[in-house]
Amino acid sequence: MKQYGQFYINGAWVDPVDPQGKLEVIDPSIEEAFAEIALGGKGDVDRAVAAASAAFDSFYLTTPAERLELLKSVLSVYQKRAEDLAWAISHEMGAPKKMALENQVGSGGAHIRTMIDVMKGYRFERMIGKTLVAKEAIGVVAMITPWNWPLNQITCKVAPALAAGCTMILKPSEVAPISGLVFAEIMHEAGVPAGVFNLINGDGPTVGEAMASHPDVHMISITGSNRAGVAVAKAAAATVKRVHQELGGKSANIILQDAEADFRAAVREGTLECFDNTGQSCNAATRMLVPQERMDLAASVAAEAAGSVTVGPADRDGVKLGPVVSQMQYDKIQDLIASGISEGATLAAGGLGRPEGLNRGYFVRPTVFADVKPGMRIEREEIFGPVLSIIGYKDEEDAIRIANDTVYGLAAYVSSSDLDRARRVARRLRAGNVHINYPAWDTYAPFGGMKQSGNGREYGEFGLDDFLEIKGIIGYAE
Repeated sequence: MKQYGQFYINGAWVDPVDPQGKLEVIDPSIEEAFAEIALGGKGDVDRAVAAASAAFDSFYLTTPAERLELLKSVLSVYQKRAEDLAWAISHEMGAPKKMALENQVGSGGAHIRTMIDVMKGYRFERMIGKTLVAKEAIGVVAMITPWNWPLNQITCKVAPALAAGCTMILKPSEVAPISGLVFAEIMHEAGVPAGVFNLINGDGPTVGEAMASHPDVHMISITGSNRAGVAVAKAAAATVKRVHQELGGKSANIILQDAEADFRAAVREGTLECFDNTGQSCNAATRMLVPQERMDLAASVAAEAAGSVTVGPADRDGVKLGPVVSQMQYDKIQDLIASGISEGATLAAGGLGRPEGLNRGYFVRPTVFADVKPGMRIEREEIFGPVLSIIGYKDEEDAIRIANDTVYGLAAYVSSSDLDRARRVARRLRAGNVHINYPAWDTYAPFGGMKQSGNGREYGEFGLDDFLEIKGIIGYAE
């Protein structure tokens, strides 16, 4: 078992000064520990914040051209370490090895490349009359990232923070921390100045709370559960720092009546998108809305799609869905599947327990419920597993009403053969992202939520904006 007993602070690997014990990192494919990390405390946060504060005095004065070259160096080393990152992700959160390399690691590289491109044309200063309007680094940033897309969420915070001239402290998820430690090695090899990037492992109530409440942290960016987001906001309130939250979702996928020729394809694609990353995506299209009269057809197509997905250990060739990340997640998903059955939804595919032939590992059967009614737990709660709920609607107005009837507002999906109609429906959906006809992933599009899905935006220039303050220097011009 590999031991990771140090943190990366001020350009060096150091022992904790406020140790809070050790934590085993479990490989969810086999339910066994493959690594052990040290957990830090408030003293470690103080040490990292002091390093970031000292580094900020010079780093924020670097030129955009200098920071652009630094990002290019990070990307070069990141690409060199791709296999190491994929190994870590495959073991720590169960992503199948091909998916871990191409999608999980690939998404992180895409964010760095996008930020390099954005930096080439980004305007940090402009004149309005005689006033210079400057966008400057917000300061020291604390970052809390999740276990489901570890590198996607690390890079879509770190890359814009570097581009802005911020210094930072990262707390990766203690459930899947190893990829974050490899990322720290990448930052060091890339020549990121000491103190600009720091990493501490720890839990939310200890390290997360200390970062959020620290008076010398100027911004905290969290991707995680709504519970964690609320806790961070409360801890941050006393110091009036910027709080950037990317939280949960319960995204609707409206398949409109006019999707005549492509109805089967839209249902199949929507089902597979829901199951991507074993359903462990905050923007997963978990509520599929179909015309009531097509419920039986939709259930049949979705069940067929579910049956086509190969589930198994992350290191097995041909596997599309690995395990969910932990026993706690597995138990939560099983409880919600049981609630769907008991509340009267029609089980079209999957169900309770592991898939056939898998006797250990946190594997969940790809599950489809039809005839789901608004108000059922599986329709209201974020499941974070491969579970699809199909809901019938009467007409377009009913579909929009059902889609918007949620406390969440992260993403939504619309399928239609009439693009103008899809555009009209998209404008009425209260979500930060709306996808029409399953478009390709776009790292330049703003990513973030409305309502209880959070605030602030990530990706591309929008992510860079969120790490900057606006300063007006009045009378700058003669």
